[in-house]
Amino acid sequence: MDGCCDHRVMIADEDLHRHAVENLAQADALLFGRVTYEMMEAAWRLSTRTVTMPDWTEPFARTIDAAKKYVVSSTLERVDWNAELVRGDLEKAVQQLKRESGKGLFTGGVTLPLALAELGLIDEYEFVIHPRLAGHGPTLLSGLSKWIDLKLVSQLEFGSGAVAMRYEPRR
Repeated sequence: MDGCCDHRVMIADEDLHRHAVENLAQADALLFGRVTYEMMEAAWRLSTRTVTMPDWTEPFARTIDAAKKYVVSSTLERVDWNAELVRGDLEKAVQQLKRESGKGLFTGGVTLPLALAELGLIDEYEFVIHPRLAGHGPTLLSGLSKWIDLKLVSQLEFGSGAVAMRYEPRR
């Protein structure tokens, strides 16, 4: 609730994973920065997984493992795990991906969403607010240079008390 977006302090329960699967099913591809890509790959790549996860995470694991991914990075030499590198002008590259996309691109993380918000390239935001005070960062969209007014389009409350709220930018 204090704005922390550290994945290690969120309430990652069955409801939240089910919701994430539903979201991923609506996307043509995922757009990650290097840090998020590496973190998600380490946790969810089925062929290299070494940690046993709860059974209820398996639908999410299968869905994200199979998803097409684009990775924005100037430091990675190559990617795999159904992924392609995105290099060069971020605005042009994402505009091109959006033109090719049918259902949409989903993104997550900290640095890349900030850059995309600055460029006006996010068509919809979903914030999941967890009933927990973390007391540390990172915080989402910290450093945004201008206000972005949003219009609430939906909200969903989970059994844990977490609330997913979807917004569209007011343009």
